[in-house]
Amino acid sequence: MKHYFYLLGFSFLVFFIISCSSKEDISELPENDVVSSEVPPIYSKIYNASDIYLEGDFVVIEVNGVPDHYSPYFEEEDSRNIAYDGVNNNFNLNPNRIITTANYTYKIPLEPSPTSSPRPTSLGSIGVAINEVAFFNQYAGPNNQPLTNEINSFDQYNGHPQQQGVYHYHIEPTYLTASKGNDVILGFLLDGYPVYGPFENGNRITNSDLDEFHGHAHITDDFPNGTYHYHITDADPYLNGSGYYGAPGTVTQ
Repeated sequence: MKHYFYLLGFSFLVFFIISCSSKEDISELPENDVVSSEVPPIYSKIYNASDIYLEGDFVVIEVNGVPDHYSPYFEEEDSRNIAYDGVNNNFNLNPNRIITTANYTYKIPLEPSPTSSPRPTSLGSIGVAINEVAFFNQYAGPNNQPLTNEINSFDQYNGHPQQQGVYHYHIEPTYLTASKGNDVILGFLLDGYPVYGPFENGNRITNSDLDEFHGHAHITDDFPNGTYHYHITDADPYLNGSGYYGAPGTVTQ
């Protein structure tokens, strides 16, 4: 009888350990239960969206645009406000502050395809990062100026808010490349093609590796049949070159 109770106790202990271990593993996975079952699974990479669903031939992505990391651009009373602690000795805090309800709605093609009449990107959001922050192009407003001076206002994660308080990235979102990886999907542009990090197969991507739109096409871990995709690089134009490779959808705020 003693052996029976010992065995029963041991079995319960093993079950308890396995159960706890399983719960711990699951809790470490990002939760995204807002993605409609009709939407391709790749969009579950956008882990902070408010809603993701199909509408005709478009994937609709609803986000509030607020970064999931600290920044000196949050209001001082906000617990997410921290002082700049980056590496740019010329950092200059701009006067804008992050609004907490940008509320972007992106409608991007379900099946992106190249276009024979490429459209240039415009000022404002040209895509969305996986943490729901907007991607902007390689220019500073209002007259498509180089980012040379504006870069000095980027916080330690390479983002900043514009005059209306919309936080965004023009260049590598270092919070994402540090936490998710420098060779993974970091978001999507309005034409539906994914944006990957600055590395591929262990090598840093340079502008010379990419076409005029700042991308190329081949097989990736996420797309075993291959796809066109953009890459972030550390030199102008950083994210996108001469416009969208495919026909862009829309973004409203």
